[in-house]
Amino acid sequence: MSMAARDPAERDPSSGDDASARTHGSFFGRRKGHKLRAHQADLIEHLLPRLALDIVTPSPPDLAEVFDRPVDAVRLEIGFGGGEHLVAEARAFPDTGFIGCEPYVNGMAKILTQIEAQNIGNIRLFAGDAAELLAWLPPHSLTRIDLIHPDPWPKRRHWKRRFVQDATVAAMARALDGGGEFRFVSDIDDYCAWTLAHLLRARDFTWTAERADDWRLPWPDYTMTRYGAKAEREGRRAAYLRFRRV
Repeated sequence: MSMAARDPAERDPSSGDDASARTHGSFFGRRKGHKLRAHQADLIEHLLPRLALDIVTPSPPDLAEVFDRPVDAVRLEIGFGGGEHLVAEARAFPDTGFIGCEPYVNGMAKILTQIEAQNIGNIRLFAGDAAELLAWLPPHSLTRIDLIHPDPWPKRRHWKRRFVQDATVAAMARALDGGGEFRFVSDIDDYCAWTLAHLLRARDFTWTAERADDWRLPWPDYTMTRYGAKAEREGRRAAYLRFRRV
């Protein structure tokens, strides 16, 4: 699944796995949660169209063209949830362009609020299927892709809904430039093992870890998400996996 793991309060508590799951490419589940406040709804109506990527039209030869000011590189975060990691990265690297992909309307409203309040100009957004976005991107156009605390879909019959699949690994390899990275964070051991298995058999990627601390500890300057902090409080340790495009 192409969405970051959510706090249970942000999910639909009345829906079962089979009854509520709804497919749109590689996305499943509910796209709208809590009712938006008036200002959030206004941002969705007026600010989002100015920042949203239009993948109906052909992608530009140079992906940097989608940003209003020059950028030296472009990165993608898939399923940014509340947006805290994406916003922190965009502020820390003002010369890098960031694309955030998120299907939940509430997640979009949260990040739009932060973009407006902090006057962030190097983020573009896509409110849809990350698989479709990856197919639209020009080849070798990204320097990094982040997937942080994705929904693990723990039941075996739902494993096909996990975002990390052979097809999406190939799509990420196409979009990443040589030397670019795919970074994955999860506190679910089974999904970490699943991701390792898929990436280790992919000829286009190599796992960068040389010692245990390389995957047990966050990379330098990592911004902990709200979900990640909650997992730590509850005693669940995350793995921090980095794979380089070869």
